[in-house]
Amino acid sequence: MRIADVLRGKGSAVATIDPGLTVSGLLGELARHNVGALVVVDAERVVGIVSERDVVRGLAERGGGLLDATVSEIMTADVVTCGPEDTVDSLAGQMTERRIRHMPVLSGGALVGIVSIGDVVKTRISQLESDRDQLTSYIQG
Repeated sequence: MRIADVLRGKGSAVATIDPGLTVSGLLGELARHNVGALVVVDAERVVGIVSERDVVRGLAERGGGLLDATVSEIMTADVVTCGPEDTVDSLAGQMTERRIRHMPVLSGGALVGIVSIGDVVKTRISQLESDRDQLTSYIQG
């Protein structure tokens, strides 16, 4: 199964944030969208990703003063991305190996979606259930 298939099922909406917004504003956006990470976009170009984990690390290092810092100060600028043509299996391996929970999907440099580790697990479980059903049907004749 390809990432394009996952996006077709879940949709391609992506919550994004401006790199100049404060961490306090970031927290409000994470809560408003009920997500664990936001893609950081500047002039329609992906420049980073920021997650709850980044906020926790920042708080541990800087304390409460972090709330006035900007998203660009705590975001991960070296974003690992994938394309719609990539397979779910390859993405599962990358996400596990690199300990990534959210991966933006780019097509021709444009942001077209985001896939979470939960999306990958859900898809793999669905694939396994389908395989099991086909085998059961084959065995039972």
